[in-house]
Amino acid sequence: MKDKEAIRQGLKDNPRLKRWLDYLIMNQRDARPRWYIRLLAPLYQHRGYGSKIYHSVRMDTPPYRNFSLGKRSVIESFCCINNAVGDVIIGDYTRIGIHNTIIGPVTIGSHVNLAQGITVTALNHNFNNTTLRIDEQGISTQPVVIGNDVWIGANAVILPGVTIGNHVVIAAGAVVTKDVSDNTLVGGVPAKLIKQI
Repeated sequence: MKDKEAIRQGLKDNPRLKRWLDYLIMNQRDARPRWYIRLLAPLYQHRGYGSKIYHSVRMDTPPYRNFSLGKRSVIESFCCINNAVGDVIIGDYTRIGIHNTIIGPVTIGSHVNLAQGITVTALNHNFNNTTLRIDEQGISTQPVVIGNDVWIGANAVILPGVTIGNHVVIAAGAVVTKDVSDNTLVGGVPAKLIKQI
């Protein structure tokens, strides 16, 4: 871990080298790792015993960030997992349902069930400077943390900076903009407390 941090700091101190390596690793137009990097993914991703990632999953996981999938966890068809701007860590016995999008930095605990069509994103595009186009202003990230024993209903959206506690249910279609306490059911747009569990 210290070695990775030393490498990251060295790249920050040498922006020209960082741009060159980024060009070799990431396809700038497609915003995903180049094909030869994707071929090497099993060598630098951590996949726990008995875990499964379906073939149709888009794994945008360059080697300069961590991706970890715990034991007996599953990422179902047509998901997109992106750790290009922050690590994606998924615990044990967790199921990422069909057509989910997860953009790091995101940490998901164990025994978590994400239904279909969910977005969990720690990334935002900056837009405050009106003299620049939005695509010129860069991005910002705020980590998302999802605790253990959580069920998130279909088509929910978890926004940057949110921490979801343990034994939580997020109703289908909810947009979670604030932290969620342990042992609660939340729903709505924006998500609000419905009841204690």
